[in-house]
Amino acid sequence: MLCQVLLGVEITQRLSHAPLPRISTRPSSPRSTKLLANTIIPLLLLAAILDINDQHPSVHFYGGNSLNRLSWLRSNSRFVSGLFANPTTRCVIFRNGDPLVVAHSQNGGPSITLAKVPPGELRTVLGEEPLFGQGQHPGEIAAEDIKVLQSARWRGPNLVFLGVEEPSAELSTPKHPEDVRGTPYFALDATDISTDDLFGVLSVSESQRLEFAEPRSATAKLSSFDASLFALARTMIDWVGRRKFCTACGSRTYPLWAGWKLSCTSVLPWAENQGKPPCPSSSGLNNYMHPRTDAVVITAVLDETGDRILLGRNKKFPSAFYSTLAGFLEPGESFEDAVKREIWEESGVRVHAVRYHSGQPWPYPANLMIGCYASADSSQTIRTDLDNELEDAKWFTREEVLAVLAHPDGTNIRRREYKNFDEAQDHSAKSATAAGSIDPQPLNDQPPFRVPPRSAIAGVLISQWAKGEVPGLSLNNGSTTSPKGKI
Repeated sequence: MLCQVLLGVEITQRLSHAPLPRISTRPSSPRSTKLLANTIIPLLLLAAILDINDQHPSVHFYGGNSLNRLSWLRSNSRFVSGLFANPTTRCVIFRNGDPLVVAHSQNGGPSITLAKVPPGELRTVLGEEPLFGQGQHPGEIAAEDIKVLQSARWRGPNLVFLGVEEPSAELSTPKHPEDVRGTPYFALDATDISTDDLFGVLSVSESQRLEFAEPRSATAKLSSFDASLFALARTMIDWVGRRKFCTACGSRTYPLWAGWKLSCTSVLPWAENQGKPPCPSSSGLNNYMHPRTDAVVITAVLDETGDRILLGRNKKFPSAFYSTLAGFLEPGESFEDAVKREIWEESGVRVHAVRYHSGQPWPYPANLMIGCYASADSSQTIRTDLDNELEDAKWFTREEVLAVLAHPDGTNIRRREYKNFDEAQDHSAKSATAAGSIDPQPLNDQPPFRVPPRSAIAGVLISQWAKGEVPGLSLNNGSTTSPKGKI
């Protein structure tokens, strides 16, 4: 793995400048040798890994979420309800997965920010209080000791507590809503709220315009904080909105724990279950009642000289678009296993020396992209007929990729092209591969192919390889990139 390569380089460099410890010249006993091998060395290696990660943080677009999520307080109905009433609280709003954004007209040109709406403006569209911990009848507050009603919300549009943006990096441990310092955030699903009702209660200045925007193109213009907030909010709203029926028995579900858990309506105290067996979800830990994240391995495959990269294009993706190969992790697989299987199935190429690079949350709808590098013999025959996902796969030189990265449109995805990505995702469970159909004769002012922007981890993997910024990766001259490069 990449961290192991880095570790060797970094430790060697540090030890060459560090004072040597006093070492006994007496023969080591078997016991001391075992202690050194099993305890001391692993601790030193772990410390070095952590130190390297601190020096070279890997924060991708959509990542780096800094909210204090206060997960242990999600089940506290009074706390969550009190937090929602906080005057500093803000809501981010979605409709069919599209975020509500504010388009600003400024001297420097148009800009987009994620709309953050005070709860007071939304009272008339959220339904009757309590908003969390709802009892059987409207206006009734459920007893706190009824576990299936803890921060439950089974009336009104879906509303999820996301966390608190605190003024300090030191995460607090508040016990009461009034102890919270900072900005609490919630996510609201406004899919079933009429446009007139929603926009009728929202206030904007004359220089602003509210609109629900296509997320992929709109979020590329967001700040890093807004992007990470969007990623969390969209994933949660999508999960709660899609899981309307219990996987175990087919009854309707409802959210509790302020949107972080689903429960079957058959377990409600007033449910009529005569003659029905108990729902399996009523006992034990059931993963289908908690938010899911689907892991995707996405890999930059390099030839054994380190100077060429294997890229492919999916049949459904935009014109002239090539990217790294990717696919979902399957049961019983490690990251390394999944990388080897996916590259083989998509391109017919056998890879080895799989190295982890970094991860990126990807809220379309709930993926975690596991970025890796791997090596392969480029003389192998490429074949795309095994799982028939790719239209083409080929090796590109570093010079070819650098030329595309330097082109103004080399990483540009047009707004209308984002639909192709959605169609590809609907078409195949392996659609995480970023690829597309290439123009036989590119226009004179267009690059011969395109690659993903750096807002996607595929773009980071490609760009960092091309520019020699990945520590520990071999170059064609036999040297390695500096451990001080960006990870």
